[in-house]
Amino acid sequence: MSSKWRLVVIGLVAFAAALGGVFAGRLIVQPERSSESEIHSVLHKQLKLDAAQHAKIEAIEQRFAMRRKALELEMRAANAHLAEAIEAEHGYGPQVTAAIDHTHHVMGEMQKETLEHLFAMRAVLTPEQAGTFDRTVVKALTADAR
Repeated sequence: MSSKWRLVVIGLVAFAAALGGVFAGRLIVQPERSSESEIHSVLHKQLKLDAAQHAKIEAIEQRFAMRRKALELEMRAANAHLAEAIEAEHGYGPQVTAAIDHTHHVMGEMQKETLEHLFAMRAVLTPEQAGTFDRTVVKALTADAR
């Protein structure tokens, strides 16, 4: 393969990897999505929480906000590591593969902890409130599928 074509292939691989990194980063770090806003709107405005429920949910949300911020920072670091691996290998090698796997791991942790956060809030609700909350969560998770 001529050096010209090798550079073209390397450029295309680097471009594709960069696009993947940007996409992954936007999934994790972008502003709150409307589905999250809808869930919180239902939780705080429609479910008529009593003072004890409100206090418990506020504490759950504060803990999750700190954990989410830490995971977002970890995701940024994972993306930076991916960029370094791409720069070092100029192809889809073992360093890039490991960096992608780490990025996916962090994304998975974010999803798991988000669900744990939702279930912790749900546990504070009455059965009637939980039914409304469940419908809102299901609607938010399936909105893009429609």
